[in-house]
Amino acid sequence: MSVQTVTSVPGPNARRVLEGDARLISPSYTRGYPLVAKRGEGMYVFDADGNRFLDFTAGIAVCSTGHCHPRVVAAIQKQAAELIHMSGTDFYYEQMVEVAEKISATAPMPGPHRIFYGNSGAEAIEAGLKLARYHSRRPYFIGFYNGFHGRTLGALSMTSSKQTQRARFAPLLPGFFHISYPNPYRPPHGAKDVTAACLEELDRLFHTTTPADEVAAILLEPVQGEGGYIVPPKAFVQELRRVCDREGILLIADEVQSGAGRTGKMWAIEHHGVEPDIVCSAKGIASGMPLGVCFARAGVMDWKPGAHASTFGGNPVCLAAASVTLDLLKESLIQNAAEVGGHLLERLRGWPANHSHVGEVRGLGLMIGIEVVADQKTRTPDPALRDRIVDAAFARGLLILGCGASALRLMPPLICTREQADTALGLLDEAVRASA
Repeated sequence: MSVQTVTSVPGPNARRVLEGDARLISPSYTRGYPLVAKRGEGMYVFDADGNRFLDFTAGIAVCSTGHCHPRVVAAIQKQAAELIHMSGTDFYYEQMVEVAEKISATAPMPGPHRIFYGNSGAEAIEAGLKLARYHSRRPYFIGFYNGFHGRTLGALSMTSSKQTQRARFAPLLPGFFHISYPNPYRPPHGAKDVTAACLEELDRLFHTTTPADEVAAILLEPVQGEGGYIVPPKAFVQELRRVCDREGILLIADEVQSGAGRTGKMWAIEHHGVEPDIVCSAKGIASGMPLGVCFARAGVMDWKPGAHASTFGGNPVCLAAASVTLDLLKESLIQNAAEVGGHLLERLRGWPANHSHVGEVRGLGLMIGIEVVADQKTRTPDPALRDRIVDAAFARGLLILGCGASALRLMPPLICTREQADTALGLLDEAVRASA
C-alpha cells in the first residue's frame, strides 16, 4: 500500500465537511491543512473522498498501534457488547485492576504503585499536580518554558508553549514558576553549558521568589514535545533528580506524548537513568481511546477517598483498548520504535549538510524533530518555511505536523516499517526542496 490521490485535495466530500465545520465548530481548534479523516488502516488515513495518506502524526502521537489495529478493535467491540459504563469512582471494574497491574509492571520507579484513571493528558496532569500538593502539603510548582501540559486551568498554569494558549484566561492559578528547558541547539542566554545554565536558573528561583522547601513538585517532559521535540542532556535530568532529593521535592514526569513506547523505551525518562515520583500518561496508552493515567509510588498517592475522582475515568471500553495496547507494546512495538527510529535518525543525520534550511535533527525512537531555520549559522527560526513544508508534504500524501518555534515532528504509529519510513523521507525530502 502507498499514498494515493483520487481527487483534488480537499475533494468535494471534504469541502462539504469543511463548510459545515466553519459554521458549527468552535474556532479555537488549530487546523493546519484540510484533512477530513474518514477511515484509518495501519499506517494510512483515508479522507472523505478516498485519498490515501501516509500518517506520520499518529493522531498527534495517539495511535501507537496504528489505525484500527485488529486486536484493539476486537477488544473494544467485545467490551462494548458487555459493559460500557458503570463509573469506577463509586463501583468496581476488574479492568481497572488488570490494566493497573500491567502499568505497574512497566513503571520507571520501584513499586508498589497506585494508579489513577482519567480521560486525557490534561486530566492526568491535573491529577499529578493535585496529588503532589496534597502529599507534600507544599504550594508551589516549577516547570519549563515552552512546555505544554494541557488546557484545563491547572495544566494551563504550567503550560508556557504559546501565549495564545494563555491569552485572556488570566488570572491563572498562583504558585507556578518556570525556568528554561535545556535546549542544546538553542541554549538559554547563549550559554556554553546548557545544563549549568538551566540549573543556575533553578537555584536563582530558590534564592529569590520560590523557597525550595515550599516547592511541591517539578514537572518535567523527558523529551519536550510541543516545545520542539527537544532531548535534554542526561546530565541535566540526573542533576535535577538530585536537587529534588536534596530539597524534598517530587519529580513529575509528563509522559503524555513521550511515553507508551514512543521513544524506544516504555517511558522516555528511562533514557536518562532517573526515577520519577509521579508519572502522567495518555495519548498512546490506549491506541486512540480517551484514557489518562497518573501513577505514583504508593506512599505518594496517599490521598483520602473523595479527594480526587473522575466519573468516566477508567471506562471499561477504554481500558480494554489499553490492555491490548500494553500487550502489543511489550510484544514488539517498543523494540520496533527503537529500531525504525534509529533507522530514521541515521538517514536524517545528513540532512543539515544537504538542506541549507535544516539546522538540526534530534530525537529518540519514533519521536523525531527536524529544526527548520532561515540560516544555519544564525539558527534563526523560520516558521513560515516550516509551515510551507508541512503543506507541501500534505500535497504529496504525507501527514506531518510542526512544533516549537520552527520544527517539524515525525511521530508515526509504532508499527512503522523501514520501508514506510523510507517512503516518508522521500516525500519529505521533496517537500523540503519544493518549499525552500
